[in-house]
Amino acid sequence: MGNPLELINQVIFQVIFVGALLVAVSILLGMVSSRVGAPLLLVFLGLGMLAGEDGPGRIAFSDFRTTYFAGSMALAIILFDGGLRTQRSAFKLAMWPALSLATIGVVVTAGIAGAIACWALGVSWLPGLLIGAIIAPTDAAAVFLLLHARGTEISKRVSATLELESGMNDPMAIFLTIACIELMTQTGGGSMGVTHVVMIFLTQMVGGAALGLGGGYFLLWLINRIEIAAGLYPILAAAIALTVFAGAQLIDASGFLAVYLTGLVLGSNRHRAQQVISRFHDGLAWLAQISMFLLLGLLVTPSALLQNWSAEILIALALIFIARPIAAFVALAPFRFSWRQRLFMAWVGLRGAVPIFLASIPVIADVPNAMTFFNVAFVVVITSLLIQGWTVSPAARFLGLELPPTPEPTDRQGIDLPLSADREAASWRVGHRSPALDSLYADLTLPRRTRIIAVIRNGTVMSRDMLERLEVDDYVIALTPPQYVITLDRMFTTPLETRRSLAADLGEFVFHGDVAIGRLCEMYAIPFEPLMLSETLDEFMRTRLGGSAVIGDRVAIGPVELVVRDVDKAKITRVGLEIEPAEERLPALRLLYRLTSMFRQA
Repeated sequence: MGNPLELINQVIFQVIFVGALLVAVSILLGMVSSRVGAPLLLVFLGLGMLAGEDGPGRIAFSDFRTTYFAGSMALAIILFDGGLRTQRSAFKLAMWPALSLATIGVVVTAGIAGAIACWALGVSWLPGLLIGAIIAPTDAAAVFLLLHARGTEISKRVSATLELESGMNDPMAIFLTIACIELMTQTGGGSMGVTHVVMIFLTQMVGGAALGLGGGYFLLWLINRIEIAAGLYPILAAAIALTVFAGAQLIDASGFLAVYLTGLVLGSNRHRAQQVISRFHDGLAWLAQISMFLLLGLLVTPSALLQNWSAEILIALALIFIARPIAAFVALAPFRFSWRQRLFMAWVGLRGAVPIFLASIPVIADVPNAMTFFNVAFVVVITSLLIQGWTVSPAARFLGLELPPTPEPTDRQGIDLPLSADREAASWRVGHRSPALDSLYADLTLPRRTRIIAVIRNGTVMSRDMLERLEVDDYVIALTPPQYVITLDRMFTTPLETRRSLAADLGEFVFHGDVAIGRLCEMYAIPFEPLMLSETLDEFMRTRLGGSAVIGDRVAIGPVELVVRDVDKAKITRVGLEIEPAEERLPALRLLYRLTSMFRQA
């Protein structure tokens, strides 16, 4: 018998070795997957399955309690990071439709999916509803990652709604899951059970929101009041966020809603070490995603999935093609979305780790046939990532919702400024074929209240007298209002071809937002009402868009479409005119138009 200390060390180092190796391999395989268009989260999940007991790795792992613990922390970190990255403007733009999807949408999805599960698995209504509740929520990690994968750009109104929904729908799904388990395990009677369910809902939603907002403002106040080493700010933020999450869970409130709102409050306000905190939590969220999906892959036994595979796949397909679309159209009915936007949001109901995480709760609670719920959730996640995750970008193109790609600010570095400053400081490395290279330095057209502080060339700060033109690899340091950072990205780093594609994809002709709508209608023989004559394009479009507009929003007027090209402080400054008929521009409508034409001729 060996030395006990040596045996313990052997086990510890084996766990560290295998865990670190799996994470490293996951990252490297992710580089390959992005080239073939495979969803990155599916790679992490598949690698965990390969390392599990049915795969070549032969690692036997069935500890649901450890998975629940690790998954809770990982989801909290991911949601906190998602909150940090949700801009206040996006929250205002999409709060109500996202909230509708996160509540009404989840309930409708759970009800329809639960009814189908009852029929497919031959179970009673309560276990069926439990299955529906488990698989109803979309996943923040999957949505945040896949909506922006491979440079995909979608209308901010649509992407913000989907991202906010994924961050806010966990509390409703957890509430429904716990309520079903309570009703299945309770012996006191139906009326008392319903009363208890209502109390759970109020505690979860109201308590989670209150603690999240309070924790967010406390964290904001604390970071702005204390002086510590720069590297400690992101650790402090993570510690406070997890404290809020765990504290909410301890009083039966929604820790997931609380930690998301904590991140939202912090990310929406200026604070110290903003760049450091953002980058640290970006990496931490990636580590949480990889670890969680690897762990969930280890937990599943693929051979067990084959026992009810036909019913599990049927439930997954019904969720994707029936339950989610109906729920999305019902939840979004009161809001001003086009049918194309509604259809896209119905399709991008991405499932990820959250359903598998929720499915571990019945197992821990010793609910009868709990492994059936877990297996269904796992098949639903794999099917969703395979079908929906692989087709996010094609679906956006198919429905005509994809915008020209915003250049990644790979050559921009942020600089923290004092909180009293109302502008941001950043540096850019001038790229090849940058638009800034086409003008004399003195003739550069900068956004309002933007000032170039310095230009560094070959390590030397250039004086203004010596600067005739910018050169490739010059470093430009500038102060600018936050809304113009993307404009400077395009000026210093974007090739001219990207700017031309922007003009082509957002309307064939361009007009200023102050142009009268009546003048435009006269020029292109568009029927118009007399009351419209005095309206500008800006007023006309914002009225029909509910008061707010983002780049890519479209408003039909007669046979043409007006497209928002630029927005400055909520005012539409430039509008594109798209005169090509929709059925000739969009692949989806073109196919439908041709089919209906064939039937008419027949």
